[in-house]
Amino acid sequence: MNYCKNPVVEVPTEQIQAWRGYGDILSVLGAAIRSCLDKGKCILAVETYPGVDDKELTEALSALSPSLFVDMRDGLCSKEEYRKRIYPFMTDDRVFGYMYNGTLADFQDADRMEALRQRVAEATGLVIVYGVGAVGLAQPDMIVYADMARWEIQQRFRKGMPNYHTDNENEDNLKKFKQGYFLEWRVADKIKRGLYDSMDYYLDTNRPQDPRMITGAAFRDGLRQAVSGPFRTVPYFDPGVWGGQWMKQVCGLDPKKKNFAWSFDGVPEENSIYLEVNDILVESPAINVVFYCPQALLGTRVYERFGAEYPIRFDFLDTMEGQNLSLQVHPLTSYIREQFGMQYTQDESYYIMDAKEGAHVYLGVKEDVCPEDMIRDLRRAAEGEILFDADKYVNQFPAKKHDHFLIPAGTIHCSGSDCMVLEISATPYIFTMKLWDWGRLGLDGKPRPIHIDHGEKVIQWDRRTNWVRDNLVDQAYTVAEDEHCTEEHTGLHELEFIETRRYTIRTACALDTAGTVNMLNLVEGTVAVIESPTGAFAPYEVHYAETFIVPAAVGQYTIRSLTEEPIKVIRAYVR
Repeated sequence: MNYCKNPVVEVPTEQIQAWRGYGDILSVLGAAIRSCLDKGKCILAVETYPGVDDKELTEALSALSPSLFVDMRDGLCSKEEYRKRIYPFMTDDRVFGYMYNGTLADFQDADRMEALRQRVAEATGLVIVYGVGAVGLAQPDMIVYADMARWEIQQRFRKGMPNYHTDNENEDNLKKFKQGYFLEWRVADKIKRGLYDSMDYYLDTNRPQDPRMITGAAFRDGLRQAVSGPFRTVPYFDPGVWGGQWMKQVCGLDPKKKNFAWSFDGVPEENSIYLEVNDILVESPAINVVFYCPQALLGTRVYERFGAEYPIRFDFLDTMEGQNLSLQVHPLTSYIREQFGMQYTQDESYYIMDAKEGAHVYLGVKEDVCPEDMIRDLRRAAEGEILFDADKYVNQFPAKKHDHFLIPAGTIHCSGSDCMVLEISATPYIFTMKLWDWGRLGLDGKPRPIHIDHGEKVIQWDRRTNWVRDNLVDQAYTVAEDEHCTEEHTGLHELEFIETRRYTIRTACALDTAGTVNMLNLVEGTVAVIESPTGAFAPYEVHYAETFIVPAAVGQYTIRSLTEEPIKVIRAYVR
């Protein structure tokens, strides 16, 4: 019950560099503007991430009494034209699109943009240029970056917020998320990555009518502080049709909720970090750490291989007293590249944190399966003609605490009920081809998406019972052992680029990042401390089930238990 849902990165400063509430924030901006206006004109660029509440923020900014307010949406093509331009990348699928690699300029109207530039050039006094792409209209004198976490964006989608420049308030939330994932966030991230060193202020807009702002210098210090030692991202939790009860107790969640199905706790592309500056808590997407400090975080080898992208994902799947996950398969690298524009695929594994008696994992097809028969029955089940007989076609392997099941792309799989899974996998996380969902509806009352057409093209039919047992189940072996610690290799399969090691620590264990980012979870034991043998970072405490990141630049570190009981830690890194 010591699980921390609000981990913080403290940013030391001797000056006031953080403000909360529009009153204080506008007072600080107003003073900076007055100083700038001494030369007769001040251009304030308020660059926003798609999802920021434009109505709330523009109303607040009006208190600065600008002589000209320019909304960057006025420079875009029409909404109908925008829809046509993005359609080839959005497709008609509810879940999958194609990764957009263009820029905001692809959707701007040349004549409208020129008219906006002319208005800015002719204006005097305070000019506020607002919105996505604001920094590109004219050379700003001051930049405020208004940011928002992707999880908060998804929550707002569910409440009716439309996508950027799109009238789709009532559209399927899966389609809204798809447009954000494949298009909006990619375009906005390209802009953001060019602004870290030039933004004067960073504005956290995650809580309605409760903004927090820090100086650009404090923001940059916070990102650098994060990668100077171990840190955690802010976890989030969500219910699901198959969800369980384990996380309620262990993670201290609302007991009145029906269930919690999954949690992201260690996915920088989706999670946030909390920066504490002058006792003010500022939430920032953790992807900012990846973008601004890629080599310190990832290490040179990983950065050269993946770019500024965090390649490892830890998340929880809770089916304790719940239901089976959907029967599914993930695409091969060649398929995900050709069909969706991704550079690597969703290889993964299930590390069993806990399980009830009789729990199991579905993994690989049985020896005598005929692919044509199985696909035929899956299609009939998708049409409601039959209930798919998963036990006829797919292996069931017993699952118990600390088992590790390896799931290279192309392997049919799912967790059964009464399992608590720590999923350790590559970062792409939405490319799940559901084959059978046990005839149930999602929480929105709609059938959950089934992708048999994709799935049948990527299922590796040679991954049958004997091969799966010999290669993907119970592959742990001891690497090293002494009186202090036992190190075991638990995976992943040679087809996957992630290595996992489990450490049973009786006193202390000395580790080294060896120049690559490490991601870890305390899978057994109450509490542990991570320390630097050279004092390079302050001792960092973690609790049971917490995921934490040790940046590549840390180098040597030790893990020890703070109790007399042995602890177990699972560690993942790029081979």
